[in-house]
Amino acid sequence: MDAVGREMAMSKKIRLATAWLAGCSGCHMSLLDLHEELIGLFDAVELVFSPLADVKEFPAEVDITLVEGAVANLDNLELAEIIRSNSRLVISFGDCAVTGNVTSLRNQIPVEDLLSAVYREGAASLPGSGDAEGIVPKLLPRVLPLHQVVKVDAYLPGCPPSPQRISAAINALLAGELPKLPPDMRTFG
Repeated sequence: MDAVGREMAMSKKIRLATAWLAGCSGCHMSLLDLHEELIGLFDAVELVFSPLADVKEFPAEVDITLVEGAVANLDNLELAEIIRSNSRLVISFGDCAVTGNVTSLRNQIPVEDLLSAVYREGAASLPGSGDAEGIVPKLLPRVLPLHQVVKVDAYLPGCPPSPQRISAAINALLAGELPKLPPDMRTFG
């Protein structure tokens, strides 16, 4: 067990956060599929930030953060950097965070063309000016997996990861270890 693991094992409750960047929220739905196992989880952790909770700002001194989704816009980039600077361990949670997955399909379309098709020409045209600036967060030129933006400590693949895979990873983290998924859990998609 490393120093971070020993420190977390000694603390009263582990401060856990989950975050949702550019993705579908399927990873969070799979987390909820832990069902009654969540009761035991919340005996060991304090959920300090999550789309499942009404917390507006990412807190300091988070022990573990599970980050779902790829980095697609400036808001995602800013949140990823805040998460990294305030978390002891950052875990790429699901294939979008790990590889970019479905979210990165938009990398085939130049950002200006995408904005024009969706906001200027499409059925969802902007009222009035037809200018998308300020309506949606500024898109990055390419969608990136989390590790291309910030240091990631572990990867939890799957689209979404199965509840069994999430449970195995969380139990390892609670024991002060980085997840080591068995070979049958190292698949993508």
